Amino acid sequence: MRKNSVKNIRINSEVQKILSELLRSEIKDPRVPEFTSVTDVEVAPDLKTCKVYISTLGGEEEEAGALEGLKSAEGFLKRELARSLNLRNTPELKFYADHSISYGNHMSQLIDSVSAQDHEMQKKRGED
Repeated sequence: MRKNSVKNIRINSEVQKILSELLRSEIKDPRVPEFTSVTDVEVAPDLKTCKVYISTLGGEEEEAGALEGLKSAEGFLKRELARSLNLRNTPELKFYADHSISYGNHMSQLIDSVSAQDHEMQKKRGED
């Protein structure tokens, strides 16, 4: 199975959906914040490994705690994933922090500040 095949894309989305539901309803670890979400999943074509990208609403400390909590819950999550999916192999889960949302927010703030400065410059030129 190739990495971008229809089957692999379908497996990725199904794994993401199941893990998101498990995080929302089953994980009771206090290190994992309530607003932790699965932003992306990459299952290897051989179904041996799975990269799970998560995003938290808090800072770096909460993110590190969430990664620790999810690493300790890896066995439970893998077992529940095996129950839900009918795959030849259940992939090993590896959790990674996804900074794309915070990066996007930062870029949006920079664009807004430049836009405000540009607006002020145009206002001053109009008054002169």
